[in-house]
Amino acid sequence: MSKHGHKVVIINIKKLSSVADYLVVCSAESERQVQAIAEAIEDGLKKKGARPIGVEGARGGRWALIDCNDVVAHVFYEPVRALYDLEGFWAEAPIQEMRDRARKAGAARAARKKDA
Repeated sequence: MSKHGHKVVIINIKKLSSVADYLVVCSAESERQVQAIAEAIEDGLKKKGARPIGVEGARGGRWALIDCNDVVAHVFYEPVRALYDLEGFWAEAPIQEMRDRARKAGAARAARKKDA
């Protein structure tokens, strides 16, 4: 696992760019997983009645960009994420790590099932 691990981060670029307000960056362990995550993002948008402005790279499986206007999601095969290093590129932007939030949510669901 690289320095990024498999964490998900949200980079607030509102004050630094007119392209978007936020970048969501996540890693995948395989090219197929990159494709699956990109598809899941698109499916989630459809359920909310939204569509991405554009999707790039998903078919290749090494990276995917899903442009949702104010939010741009980047899904990287882990070695490719390290190469592009978006966290380093946007180092002056506030970054929020989501790894612990997902782990806590999973633990809370498991506890609810156990109590049920």
